[in-house]
Amino acid sequence: MAEIRSVAVLGSGVMGASIAAHIANAGIPVLLFDIVPKDASDRNVLAKGAIEKLLKANPAPLTHKRNVKRITPCNLEDDLKKLGEVDWIIEAVLEREDIKHAVYEKVEKYRKVGSIVSSNTSTLPLHVLVKNMPERFRKDFLITHFFNPPRYMRLLELIGSADTRPDALETMRQFCDIQLGKGVVPCKDTPGFIANRIGIFWLAKGLLTALDQNISVEAADAVMGKPVGIPKTGVFGLMDLIGIDLLPLIAKSFADTLSKEDAFLKLYREPERITQMIADGYTGRKGKGGFYRMNTEDGKKIKEAINLQTGEYGPAQKVKLESINAARGGLRALVTFDDEGGRYAWEVLRDTLHYTASLVPEISDDIRSIDEAMRLGYNWKYGPFELIDQLGSGDKAGPAWFAEALRKDGLSIPSIIEKAGNAPFYRQEGSKTLFLNTAGKHEEIPFDANAFMLADHKAGKKPVVKNPSAALWDIGEGIACLEFTSKMNALDPLSLEMVVKSIEAVKENFRGLVIGNDADNFCVGANIGVLLFAANVAAWKEIDGIIKQGQDAYAALKFSPFPVVGAPSGMALGGGCEILLHCDAVNAHIELYTGLVEVGVGVIPGWGGCKEMLLRGMKKRLTDDRLVSKFGRMFSIVGLVRSFNTMPVIQGAFEKIALVKVSKSAEEARDMLILNSRSRITMNRRRVLSDARSLCVELTKDYTVLEPQTIALPGRSARNALEMGIRVFAKSGKATPHDVVVSKAVAKVLSGGNTSITHELTEQDLLNLERETFTQLIREPGTLARIEHMLETGKPLRN
Repeated sequence: MAEIRSVAVLGSGVMGASIAAHIANAGIPVLLFDIVPKDASDRNVLAKGAIEKLLKANPAPLTHKRNVKRITPCNLEDDLKKLGEVDWIIEAVLEREDIKHAVYEKVEKYRKVGSIVSSNTSTLPLHVLVKNMPERFRKDFLITHFFNPPRYMRLLELIGSADTRPDALETMRQFCDIQLGKGVVPCKDTPGFIANRIGIFWLAKGLLTALDQNISVEAADAVMGKPVGIPKTGVFGLMDLIGIDLLPLIAKSFADTLSKEDAFLKLYREPERITQMIADGYTGRKGKGGFYRMNTEDGKKIKEAINLQTGEYGPAQKVKLESINAARGGLRALVTFDDEGGRYAWEVLRDTLHYTASLVPEISDDIRSIDEAMRLGYNWKYGPFELIDQLGSGDKAGPAWFAEALRKDGLSIPSIIEKAGNAPFYRQEGSKTLFLNTAGKHEEIPFDANAFMLADHKAGKKPVVKNPSAALWDIGEGIACLEFTSKMNALDPLSLEMVVKSIEAVKENFRGLVIGNDADNFCVGANIGVLLFAANVAAWKEIDGIIKQGQDAYAALKFSPFPVVGAPSGMALGGGCEILLHCDAVNAHIELYTGLVEVGVGVIPGWGGCKEMLLRGMKKRLTDDRLVSKFGRMFSIVGLVRSFNTMPVIQGAFEKIALVKVSKSAEEARDMLILNSRSRITMNRRRVLSDARSLCVELTKDYTVLEPQTIALPGRSARNALEMGIRVFAKSGKATPHDVVVSKAVAKVLSGGNTSITHELTEQDLLNLERETFTQLIREPGTLARIEHMLETGKPLRN
């Protein structure tokens, strides 16, 4: 099978440039092409401009700014010979058949034998794209449909033809999966492929039903969001995000390519309200506003929502519907509840799920691919067939209940629904998960040992040990996985208790420990609600005990007789970051947002975070100066530290902690020293645990237990220097009064307290200083106000 070592992207628009950026994120060099504008003095000006925009775009398409160096600007006149150097050529030019064909003719002239050519089209069928192209081109051509933005959206739809080489499809499947981190879903060559065929129908139905039922956009989004397992943007917030003008454009494309009997064409009409909004520039977030907009009154920003009937804007209303409360009892409870929310949810979901089921096997022979496409492409928590399963209750499975409801409403029963009968689309048999195939029989979903979620190992099994906040699971190869299970995986005394229990269990029955889970966020830190409650009842001794418990648990991880590997994805904040700092190594998902954020709630890192940032910073400084190579993992900093200025290390740790720095990727986390030299980064979320397990197994070979380190810190002189900087920030208005209080506390700990450069501090000395400082700050009214505000609003208080 061919290997992809270099890529060319043709078209430097937003999508083309963003695809190039993500390929650069994967470490692959990219040539970014565009046309030569008339009378341009710089013939690469369009590609260069696109590359410059990548560095400024928000959200950032690059996982690290240095990755931009892998992208080379080119043009489609002077640089075509360079196409002969690359393994994969991606076309991302205008969605016009004539323009694409003109580009393909140039590509075919210069590309090398065996190179793969793909289009990022979302509207033109593959058979149209290859029309009149030579056989060699057709064999190497396919569609790779990225979703926008490519870095963050995990879906990639892969479409080949009868002519496409099977090995070319397999090469792309593996590369896009492993190197680019995509959930690769094979699709048939049909309009809209899978995700947009269903997603656009759902958006259109949601819009038109809201107009017909006279339900507000706020109520529609509140119902068609969290209660259904769909992002809180719902229908109207999502349309604002992607652009309101996109729906009519795609509808026009569908009108040209879909059968006249297709349910979408029978459903869709462009409402006058939408036509007028687009004409007035209200196209969503990219325009003046959309269904929602931000307005300013008396210096305050107010979120407004449009009245679909009148077109007037007013303050967005908080929605209170009994159907939303009923949804806690499951999806069927929502769609059968008789209020405007329940009626809206039922009509939109009924028709969307009915349409989806009717598209089998037209768009796919596999319901898993359809569910996966909607989960990854539209961020639905559950795919359409998983949603149908949720309509079941008691002795009636979801498909049977849905079929009965469809008959009652006078709708036809799709074949796949009939074949399911009174069985669910998915079912569990012991540790096996089965799905319904198009023959109407349940088939086992094969387990992939190299790409799995923790849920795959948990199915049909019992944990090794568990409590209400965490559980330990056997994930094979002699490795256990510690999973946090509390809300947002926030850490409480029970979580810390399970850390210690897991260490004891691994000592007896396993070779190593991975800490990871399937949640969107690895761990948001300590449960500050517990701390606030304790502070409100003046339970100072209990707070001190919680800090000591966390310190002891993390130290036990660090000095355990087996390797410990963190496997984070999403947010790993505060105490969650401190866990990673106490692991032997981290195998992180590329989308890791981590940092020591405790200052934001008025305290300092108290579970060893300050200590570890100092030790890691000092080790890096010494290693950079080539002073400690002979000492390996066991080293004492004391004798060496006097030979150079320690202030840069202290200053670096201070900036990370006091300024609440959070990485925007795992690459940035490595720069912040949260990922050490042994740590690795995985692009695909489904491979994080597998890769972490493999790393843990590697570390078991000749594993040596860490020895506690010692460090010498300057004490008062360093503290004075840091406090001078704090005063400058305060005078300039960049630091609030309580920022000053907390930052001085950070300075005290990082400088070593009452010590000097001639005195040796142990790790325990630093932990004691952390704990003492933390328990002082938690008594401060300003700190308690910050914690309370964070719990109430989810935002930091600048007091």
